[in-house]
Amino acid sequence: MWMETTIKINMRFSKKYRAGYPLLLKEAVVNPNKLVEEGQILNVIDEEGTFIGRGYYGLQNKGLGWILTDKKDEAVDEGLFRRKLIRAFGRRRPFFEDERTTAFRLFNGEGDGIGGLTIDYFDGYYLINWYSEGIYRFKKTIIEVLASHSAYRGIYEKKRFATDGKYVEDDDFIMGERGEFPLIVKENDVNIAVYLNEGAMVGVFMDQRHVREALFNKYAKGRTVLNTFSYTGVFSVFAALGGAEKTTSVDLANRSREKTIEQFSINKVDPANQHIIVEDVFAFFKRAEKRGDRYGLVILDPPSFARSKKYTFSAAKDYLGLLQQAIRLTEENGIIVASMNHAGVSRKKFRRVIDQSFREEGVGYKILESHSLPEDYRLNQDYPEGNYLKVAIINRLGHWEEE
Repeated sequence: MWMETTIKINMRFSKKYRAGYPLLLKEAVVNPNKLVEEGQILNVIDEEGTFIGRGYYGLQNKGLGWILTDKKDEAVDEGLFRRKLIRAFGRRRPFFEDERTTAFRLFNGEGDGIGGLTIDYFDGYYLINWYSEGIYRFKKTIIEVLASHSAYRGIYEKKRFATDGKYVEDDDFIMGERGEFPLIVKENDVNIAVYLNEGAMVGVFMDQRHVREALFNKYAKGRTVLNTFSYTGVFSVFAALGGAEKTTSVDLANRSREKTIEQFSINKVDPANQHIIVEDVFAFFKRAEKRGDRYGLVILDPPSFARSKKYTFSAAKDYLGLLQQAIRLTEENGIIVASMNHAGVSRKKFRRVIDQSFREEGVGYKILESHSLPEDYRLNQDYPEGNYLKVAIINRLGHWEEE
């Protein structure tokens, strides 16, 4: 058994933690500054001595660490990590058997019982995300379980515990055979190019799988599509393959052009017939509105926070204005895919933002579908912040005075 130290939870938070909340918040811990050793095993009690659970200390932007068990007789040791990992692998068995989709989440942090850790699968390669130095201390145990209980070609990692939770630049390769990149994975039989060795991001956000499927099957056909904050253009590829008349992809990053061209090309879609723009989305919106441009489908999937030379965007504060700009660029009876991945914005608040946006624009709307995280992104019901993704597929109707 690894060395253990006891910490106390302030009585104001005792009920919350006894109900199963797993994240150790700084404001909830008595004398949090005494916790100095990353990876230290913690015995968690409240100020009255009531047992709450056991976990580990790992400083990350979300908190001070995670509770891993609420059982008095269960130690935080190699056995606990082994049990939780193997159980998660078993839950994902149907995904391994799906030949149409070869990329998915194998282990989803606190949803699978170990906060601060995720493992993704990319057609034979594993990618481990470590969110604190604390969880990284258990690397040997986690790698051993992963390597001994699943077939793999290679294992990569992303260390996300530099200042402010930023990515630690490194080679990222751990063991097995090095991948040849781009690695081509499938999502519902659509090809996606991913890179496990090029910094923090790999080229696709897998949590949007169901949304892309809906675009392909129901909403893209015959429409002109505007994909904002387009990253590598995967939404645009699904729209094009789903019968879109034309796609326009807009992203500020210079790399977005070549990455988007690559995603189109590996799916035998001629990028020359699509519009790929490297520009600040906010500047693009202004120009497009001035020109009177209109699109049949607008995809709005911004990061939680973004900064350019002229604009600073915070999803919590600025999404309403962004959605209003999207409404003005969407044809009557067109479609808006409104996505929000900020954990601090509840579903209820997100719906209020949507309603307020349309109300202030004087435009009617109907929500056709709502989406959250797919099944492989397993959730802990006692940790609502983990269910961060909120997507509404909206039919943009006419102006009220015109209806």
